[in-house]
Amino acid sequence: MTAGVRDERVRSVSLLGQLLSRPELGAAAGTVLVFVFFAVTAGGSGLFSAKGIINFLEVSAQLGILAAPVALLMIAGEFDLSVGSMIGFAGIAIAIPTIVWGWPLWLAVVFAFLVCGFIGYLNGLIVVRTGLPSFIVTLGSLFMLRGLTLGIMRGVTGRTQASGIHEYAKDDILTPLFAGQVLKTPIAWLADIGVVGKRADGLPMISGIPMSIIWWIALTLFCTWLLTRTRFGNWIFASGGEANAARNLGVPVARTKIMLFVFTAMAAALFASIQVLVTGSADTLRGNLKEFEAIIAVVIGGTLLTGGYGSAIGAMFGALIFGVVQMGIFYTGIDTDWFKLFMGAMMVTAVLFNSYVRNRAMRSR
Repeated sequence: MTAGVRDERVRSVSLLGQLLSRPELGAAAGTVLVFVFFAVTAGGSGLFSAKGIINFLEVSAQLGILAAPVALLMIAGEFDLSVGSMIGFAGIAIAIPTIVWGWPLWLAVVFAFLVCGFIGYLNGLIVVRTGLPSFIVTLGSLFMLRGLTLGIMRGVTGRTQASGIHEYAKDDILTPLFAGQVLKTPIAWLADIGVVGKRADGLPMISGIPMSIIWWIALTLFCTWLLTRTRFGNWIFASGGEANAARNLGVPVARTKIMLFVFTAMAAALFASIQVLVTGSADTLRGNLKEFEAIIAVVIGGTLLTGGYGSAIGAMFGALIFGVVQMGIFYTGIDTDWFKLFMGAMMVTAVLFNSYVRNRAMRSR
């Protein structure tokens, strides 16, 4: 082709068209709007102080740890409604061996990951072998796990809660990994120069960045790399887009989906490990409704309920919106009863917007 002559076979795509093809567009715009709204309504309440930022990032991180793997599973065309109950189950799988059986805490944490991973494998295996909707299979797992958690906890301890885990976590090798903090020295320096506020006793308002936030960022980056830079990511999109065509092209659809069910289960175990080591306790009701909150964050982030389209970055924005709104309502003094109404409305709005964006993107091709 002669230099300077444009190839007419290559159609240029406008900047708007490129933006509309990005699944996280709506969530990014929503994040900006939420920040602007609370900057106006809660700017002087402490929401955007160092302590307030850490507070809403921690809330976002708890959901984001679940949302990134759930996004991958939904892109593959499946749902996992058992992750909330899996959190409660993983919590007692850590607490009972540690407190009752005398296991080292690190071994109990490893045990919880293995058991949850196996349950995730069973969920995936049942879905791909029977052809039953994952919604039904994991809904059954939701109730079975919640009942199993309650039955085992009461049968072994006679209670629904287990406390005192802090005593076992003091010298455990995994405690810094799940319940520690990072960047303590830089934050202390920022406090000395006045960037970060100090308490009355002269210590910084925040002592470090909690590990839950680090895990959230790391998981999101890993899932984004997996989706966009690996063959497995292509398999995920193909499995959710058109499973039969993907099988004909040699994509291991069944194996891909089973691995993603294991991934969501392991994310629930990670969530539980952080929660148990930070709070020093386990509760049979932990994780209640988290499966639906994760789905809301993923849908707000641009992932289609029908599969084949979405991103982990979008799920991160969805979780961030969740955390900012929840803490923003608290800081502004608004009745927290309105929070769930807002999240439900956000989900419906996101579905409508994502449908519009997807149709525009398809027409622009």
